[in-house]
Amino acid sequence: MSFTADTLLLFGATGDLARRMLLPSLCALDAENLLPENLRIVGTARSDMSDSEYRNFAREAVEKFLPHDRRGGIADFLNRLHYQPNDVTTSEGFDELAKQVGDSKDKLAIFLSTAPSLFETSIAGLSRVGLAGEGVRIGLEKPLGVDLASSCEINDAVAAAFPERRIFRIDHYLGKETVQNLLALRFANILFEPLWNAQHIAHVQITVGETVGLEDRADFYDQTGALRDMVQNHMLQLLALVAMEPPTSFGSGAVRDEKVKALRALRPLSAGESVTGQYRGGAVGGKIVPGYDEELGRDSDTETFVALKAHVDNWRWKGVPFYLRTGKRLPERVTEIVVQFRSVPHSIFEGARMQPNRLVIGIQPEENITLSLMAKVPGLDREGIALRPVPLDIAMPDAFTGTYKRIAYERLLLDLIEGDQTLFVRRDEVEAQWSWIDAIRAEWAKEKLQPKPYSAGSWGPSAAIALAERDGVSWHE
Repeated sequence: MSFTADTLLLFGATGDLARRMLLPSLCALDAENLLPENLRIVGTARSDMSDSEYRNFAREAVEKFLPHDRRGGIADFLNRLHYQPNDVTTSEGFDELAKQVGDSKDKLAIFLSTAPSLFETSIAGLSRVGLAGEGVRIGLEKPLGVDLASSCEINDAVAAAFPERRIFRIDHYLGKETVQNLLALRFANILFEPLWNAQHIAHVQITVGETVGLEDRADFYDQTGALRDMVQNHMLQLLALVAMEPPTSFGSGAVRDEKVKALRALRPLSAGESVTGQYRGGAVGGKIVPGYDEELGRDSDTETFVALKAHVDNWRWKGVPFYLRTGKRLPERVTEIVVQFRSVPHSIFEGARMQPNRLVIGIQPEENITLSLMAKVPGLDREGIALRPVPLDIAMPDAFTGTYKRIAYERLLLDLIEGDQTLFVRRDEVEAQWSWIDAIRAEWAKEKLQPKPYSAGSWGPSAAIALAERDGVSWHE
């Protein structure tokens, strides 16, 4: 059943995600008249607030995290907001919540941003008061478990009340414009898709670098680590978009069918195909920062850096390594995909230094696409033709003047309200990702692998450099 919601119910409505992302995103959409005219937004959390107090909370969030020129008539947005206190660990508050939702039970979208341990009680409470019927869809914010077993437990709890067609699992990376543009780059340009295979591509690199340390996530992060925090969701979704076969359409079923095939084709890692690290004290951006153990306040063997050499075992990618790395306290905040093409089979330019073409897709902090091509250096060539790589840059804000960089949650919230699942993660995708990650963690436990130290402000332990360089590959920096 397809419908546009007339009420959006936000769980965790006073949390950090709501303050930084959800409320500013909704305000920006409202300013552009993209929200349904009569949409009501009901926030709920444990905090005891009135409607007017919540509107003041939302105003402060919008003024802090949304540029002034994107706010529009903020008063109109605030008038959409309502608030209902509710402790999801008890059943009593759900009756009042249902009264607040009122007649919108047949066109309701729910965004569930709570601890996974509260999912089951939240779903049970919603079901009991009639907020899980055919006219209700639900969005789930990660993390969805810490391994395959816990993920299945959470998904089973949600599935008890909501069928898959009404479940929207969120990975905010899929809301980023350049991530979506990867599909357009591949499947709307004859220049790329015929070359997007092992015959023409030597390797792929995916890097997600963070300059920050633990911030306010110390307990969560120490129980999770870099592999589960970043690789299991964001990085494997990026890999799936690079590696997937052409879908039959841009429909949600077709796109997600091909992504899950790519994820299931991931080969289990062999010994020596993974490196873990943990940052020590150093300097990032000219500022002295403490090591992980000092920041945490206790000794820990949790990894803050991971580098992997992965393979997708199918005809398209036979023999092509996918190098993945992510870490905290690295020199740059960067998310990028590098597609390294093979060298030309024969050079007619005797003595000229040839470099293979390279496609770099920047996702953050700046969204851009760069293709390096070989070109002739101007001159009379008396000593032979000289060549050098020349970048063709497409900076997304410059290519589309009059547009601006959106918050990733804008697209995802609007799709949740309107019921488009294309950019959301299906259960079989999540489980394929966890199966691969669990096998890596089991191998680490078997080998008693301990994170190697690296200085904050570096690109991780030296073993991560060796992981690529023993194949004649250098990380793109």
